[in-house]
Amino acid sequence: MDIAKRVQTLTPSTTLAITAKANELKQNGFDVIGLGAGEPDFNTPDYIIDAAIKAMEAGKTKYTPTGGIQELKLAIIEKLKRDNNLSYKSDEIIVTSGAKHALYTLFQALLNEGDEVIVPVPYWVSYPEQIKLAGGTPIYVPALEENEFKISPKQLEDVITHKTKAIIINSPSNPTGMMYTKDELEALGEICIKHNILIVSDEIYEKLIYSEDRHISIAGLSSDLKEITIVINGVSKSHAMTGWRIGYAAGPSAIIKAMTNLASHSTSNPTSIAQYAALAAYQAEVDPTMEMRKVFAERLDALYDLIIKVPGITCQKPKGAFYLFPNVANAAKMNGFKNVDDWASALLDEERVAVVPGSGFGAPDFIRLSYAISKEQLEEAASRIHRFVEKHLK
Repeated sequence: MDIAKRVQTLTPSTTLAITAKANELKQNGFDVIGLGAGEPDFNTPDYIIDAAIKAMEAGKTKYTPTGGIQELKLAIIEKLKRDNNLSYKSDEIIVTSGAKHALYTLFQALLNEGDEVIVPVPYWVSYPEQIKLAGGTPIYVPALEENEFKISPKQLEDVITHKTKAIIINSPSNPTGMMYTKDELEALGEICIKHNILIVSDEIYEKLIYSEDRHISIAGLSSDLKEITIVINGVSKSHAMTGWRIGYAAGPSAIIKAMTNLASHSTSNPTSIAQYAALAAYQAEVDPTMEMRKVFAERLDALYDLIIKVPGITCQKPKGAFYLFPNVANAAKMNGFKNVDDWASALLDEERVAVVPGSGFGAPDFIRLSYAISKEQLEEAASRIHRFVEKHLK
């Protein structure tokens, strides 16, 4: 039986390939250090787990409204007002089965065949694939290393056509950890208003920032920008709830209604128990990210200081998320490898360090290193990378 063409066009995930190889080595007894993790290595806080148990005991195990329970919508509205200076109504919020599902549903509800979506490079691996699955065309714009992996207003203006439907802004970014400033967002926003381009603002890492910089939601900069912005967020990173699969989108009611109608024929609703867990997460007066930020900041400093000492490797120090995105092209060349993918594969084979090649993010000169593992493991991984590069110097 033939497989649908839409699936055949999907680009295989380099992340999954390297992870599968690392897992195979681990199962065969090798000491592999994996730097590919895309989730916090903290467990979900106890008060959230307790809320889920209480919800099950209270019989909250039935279908819910497609767009989420009203209590959770109101908690999200309060969170957006408190943290982002944004005011929404219930019909402007949809709760989804993770932030990834919010993005997928948005593109399915928004895009017609041939519509263009501007995607800054490096990008999170699923953006282009989701756009293509919806019949859209990703338009890639290189966010240069020397500009902290951020695109300029001129770059944006230069790629806009009559087919441009939206732009994705991910700040803090996966994979780079970089953030846009208020002035930078305002400049990009002016162009989007001028051309009536929807802004998809992925803010899933907003709580994981390690500098004095403050997270800015572009939707909060003006009423005009709010009208053309869909905010994507969730509890996965902020509350260590990746497996609970609760995200949300906030934006114009017409778009949210279309997304809700679509979701009614796919997921029916986000998991009921997970919604009550997320409700507890947003209603609690404690900040679970305080400890995570402290630990991640210490790991970032330790790993960054070691990686920039490796011959042939340069790296911008990120401000958020939990990734380093070093440029290893010179190291790969000095080591005699054809490309960074081959270099990363040999690193895993010889030193048992699994990294994610940047080719999966549209940036083949780079690798992504997650510091969502212990400081001791990070230091050992950096030592192995240094040894590998030194050993292969030509």
